[in-house]
Amino acid sequence: MPAADPPLAGPGPGSGQAGRSATGNQNTQAPVTEGQYAASNKEQIAPAAARQNFLSSFRHAFAGLAYCFRTQRNFRIHVAIALLVTLAGIILTLSWVEWAVVATLVVVVLSAEMVNTMVEALVDLVTQQYHPLAKVAKDVAAGVVLLSAIGSVVVGALIFLPKIMALFAK
Repeated sequence: MPAADPPLAGPGPGSGQAGRSATGNQNTQAPVTEGQYAASNKEQIAPAAARQNFLSSFRHAFAGLAYCFRTQRNFRIHVAIALLVTLAGIILTLSWVEWAVVATLVVVVLSAEMVNTMVEALVDLVTQQYHPLAKVAKDVAAGVVLLSAIGSVVVGALIFLPKIMALFAK
């Protein structure tokens, strides 16, 4: 985590206690923006540093996507299926609404696969030994992927099957 980021614990953004002080009283201090002093560390946030943090967050996000594509076979399978679905959508001339639904489903399935990868990595980080709760965490994460994939197939069938059947009816 960059040094300029605020700590995750304690009052403030990301702590679950936004707007409240440690005593539980309402915090009346305005949020810190670029060029202002942070109340906690009295350091000025430079606009160039803020831009650098913003750009580095994108680099980290793309690194996560690349990691999943490089190391996760099922992620690559889902990407290949998404490309085939996109090709089918072009051939069958989906409407804008159908494209929106298909794109949303693709993002949901790929996101679920990434969350599954994240849960597996975190569980492995915490323990290398068998633990029933570690199994539950991994199984539930895999179940999320399965559920989203099955749901996507059902909705995809509702979108694509009538168009495919119309082609054969001609």
